[in-house]
Amino acid sequence: MLKYKLAVFVTGGGTDLQSIIDSIKSGYIDNAEIALVIGSKKGIYALERAKKAGIDTEVFEVKDFPDRAQMFEAIIKKLEEKEIDFIVLAGYLLILSPNIVDRYRNRIINIHPSLIPKYCGNGFYGMRVHEAVIKAGEKESGATVHYVDEGADTGEIILQQKVPVYEDDTPQTLADRVLKLEHRLLPQAIKKILTERTK
Repeated sequence: MLKYKLAVFVTGGGTDLQSIIDSIKSGYIDNAEIALVIGSKKGIYALERAKKAGIDTEVFEVKDFPDRAQMFEAIIKKLEEKEIDFIVLAGYLLILSPNIVDRYRNRIINIHPSLIPKYCGNGFYGMRVHEAVIKAGEKESGATVHYVDEGADTGEIILQQKVPVYEDDTPQTLADRVLKLEHRLLPQAIKKILTERTK
């Protein structure tokens, strides 16, 4: 069986990346391989996870390019060189420029730590999301996997699941609960969209 080649984009520790690596290794995702991990900065632990798994890595930092669009042009070249089929944003904190969204339309997915359309878009990332959920007195939160378009967290939803918010939750305890959900939901979404397509 021909396997889809994934590129995973990362900014931090890479636990979502690890969930994909583990799901491929276990055979849960049996029609894909991670061909490339792209980091937004040097020294992040996600790159170490990739190297330990024998996956090629590249780092593209905005400061090394005249602007973001040119950085993504360079990334597109690398993706084409590696014959990438799908892009997974796994805790990647940069907004993609239109050139890469257009080039890989309906082939880029992102995971976001809230129930979109709530608590998403510009400024909602990391702990800020969970702080806002608790401040608003929400009784539930969750995670959403969606396609990426030109907006911030505005693409079509692929999968979404909920977790409860407890009265004694702190942003950190809620973040931990949502992250555990992400580690199940992201592989599920990858399996779902790739199974629905034939290579």
